Amino acid sequence: MTELNTVEILLVEDDPQDVELTLRALKKHHLANHVHVVKDGTEALEFLFANGAYEGRNMANYPKVVLLDLKLPKLSGGFTENLSVSYG
Repeated sequence: MTELNTVEILLVEDDPQDVELTLRALKKHHLANHVHVVKDGTEALEFLFANGAYEGRNMANYPKVVLLDLKLPKLSGGFTENLSVSYG
């Protein structure tokens, strides 16, 4: 896990094998230095908006890239439709 204020890539994935495969690919291309992994859409929103478990994280340091599984438990990848209105 990386310092929460230096995250460059947010990986939203519930399958541990897919997480491992993605991290391996990122490391192979020297892109895995600042990756944070969350397991569902709810946790992703908490991270992005610095609330819940991520309260106190500096929102000014948001990830440059979000890699998103579209079929997630709790809140699926479709939540991004509303995210663009609120976040960007």
